[in-house]
Amino acid sequence: MCGLAGVFNLNQKPVTSQLLKQMGTSISHRGPDGNGLYLNDNIGLVHQRLAILDTSNKGAQPMSSKDDRYILVFNGCIYNFLELRQELRAKGHTFHSNTDTEVIVEGISAFGFVFIERLNGMFAIACWDTQEQNLYLSRDRYGIKPLYYWFNGETLVFASEIKAILKHPDYKIGVDLGALNEYFTFQNLFSYRTLFQNIAMLPPANTLKINVTTKKITHNSWWDYDFSQPDERMSFEEAKLETERLMEQAVARQMIADVPVGSYLSGGMDSGAITAIASKYVPRISTFTCGFDMSEVTGVEANYDERRDAELMANYFKTEHFEQVMNAGDLRWSLPKLVYHLEDLRVGMSYPNYYISRLASKFVKVCLQGTGGDELFGGYPWRYYRIFDSLSQPDFFDQYYDFWQRLVPDGDKSALFQPSVFQSVDLQEPRAVFERVFTFNKGLKYDSPEAHIQNSLYFEAKTFLPGLFLVGDKLAMASGLEERFPFMDNDLVNFAQKIPVRHKLGNLTEEIRRIDENQVMKGRYRSFDDGKKVLREAMKDYIPSKIIDRKKQGFSAPDESWYRGENASYIKELLLDQNTVSTEFINRDYIRKIVGEHTDQHINHRLLIWSFMNFEWWCRIFLKD
Repeated sequence: MCGLAGVFNLNQKPVTSQLLKQMGTSISHRGPDGNGLYLNDNIGLVHQRLAILDTSNKGAQPMSSKDDRYILVFNGCIYNFLELRQELRAKGHTFHSNTDTEVIVEGISAFGFVFIERLNGMFAIACWDTQEQNLYLSRDRYGIKPLYYWFNGETLVFASEIKAILKHPDYKIGVDLGALNEYFTFQNLFSYRTLFQNIAMLPPANTLKINVTTKKITHNSWWDYDFSQPDERMSFEEAKLETERLMEQAVARQMIADVPVGSYLSGGMDSGAITAIASKYVPRISTFTCGFDMSEVTGVEANYDERRDAELMANYFKTEHFEQVMNAGDLRWSLPKLVYHLEDLRVGMSYPNYYISRLASKFVKVCLQGTGGDELFGGYPWRYYRIFDSLSQPDFFDQYYDFWQRLVPDGDKSALFQPSVFQSVDLQEPRAVFERVFTFNKGLKYDSPEAHIQNSLYFEAKTFLPGLFLVGDKLAMASGLEERFPFMDNDLVNFAQKIPVRHKLGNLTEEIRRIDENQVMKGRYRSFDDGKKVLREAMKDYIPSKIIDRKKQGFSAPDESWYRGENASYIKELLLDQNTVSTEFINRDYIRKIVGEHTDQHINHRLLIWSFMNFEWWCRIFLKD
């Protein structure tokens, strides 16, 4: 886990070491253990190292292949690097370190850049081919590690975080209004643009190539999810046993490190399963939980504190357990820091992530995370059941798009945006972006409830899950912590896609029989908790039954209550003051309406208020000059 950045001047203008050092310094929190740069006329690479494998200087980057053809900077961890190294040794390659970095660069030397498609792990890579004068940028299958770029036709600037790109003197900050419209529709970006004008994120499983002669960018998408070809012959018992085996294998693979490894431990099954397996390899493994002060919390949020269930599992697995308790006042302190590190605004109330990763970083350098289990094994049944009655692709799109307008529906955009912004945005664009996610995969069908659920799994793996990864990466790396995701092991992902829907959702047949649109639209199925059936059975012998049978719950602070209580004055101070910056884009009267409805009428607008606060701090931090 590290940070990387670079500049490629296709106009042959020399890259300066001063610029590279400034870019590296801006992301030094990602790699506090060392730094290095490569500079050769019009190409420059810089690296900030967080030493996890082979912490000696032998692992320093940039790293060159033995034939000096390829220069590599890399962020991430490759879990099958030992097997790949053995294969390369058989071909005559020698190794001077015990790093996965050296395996990548030697593999590229042996097989070409397509070698990266064989990597089982998380990565963002920049590789300079000194012979062909090609620059390659690539990301892992699932988009766990971020990589951004800006290209003006003459200069390509790239980095693990946008703040490094902002150091380039030719880049002028502006707001991408299309991205702003997308964000306030989905509380996420389903395209690969960012709020920073002309700065894009490289898509997952994508390799960008640019040559000094052609001066053109080409993209190669080399992998995609596919839930549309389940093995219907697979029995439930076969699915359960293979899921158990692959979970064991995935966690074991991701325990590899030359530094301490810990695990997050919420009160849920996913982190519990990972901790159960990991504790076999690390006696008294360190575990970490974030809890909440519930003294002023009412309603459904009164159950949000997961400490009791986490403590139950910590005792069960005999871990060394650490907890942090958050209160309403922590929002004010953390929000500017969080937005500075996040920079690319994405899903949900993420400040608990900032605190829990900061806690973990005091004891370990690597922490296992449960993200991915819901998306692979069907953990959100209330989302899938609402589209059972879809009869065609248009019906499916209509119903699912309506659901995923998490913040502001298109019909309210004229009230949301200032007139000048509203006139500049395309109201049809969010719907088009939404539909493109599905049409990218030509194999999707829309002729049965099972197909609709498979399509939903595909969509969330392509959109919601990368948002979670981005938040996890940015906020963990703010404290120099590497997060790993055992559910995203290649073998486990490949198998999970083949499991029939009926093995993932327990009440599927019954719900198909009795569902109707009115029930769906009334939120009738939000209370269902029959997802991840096969995963629950596979982990039954690992986790206490109380946890296996526990209702699904996300990791979130009780903000609905806190926004009406202690944080109400802070929200008004931040969003309704004369010094509020974001009202250049957002209508102040609309903000006042939303805040008032939440506070006075008890309409739950916590998602939208969170996004208003995030965007306000984004404007203050990045547009202040």
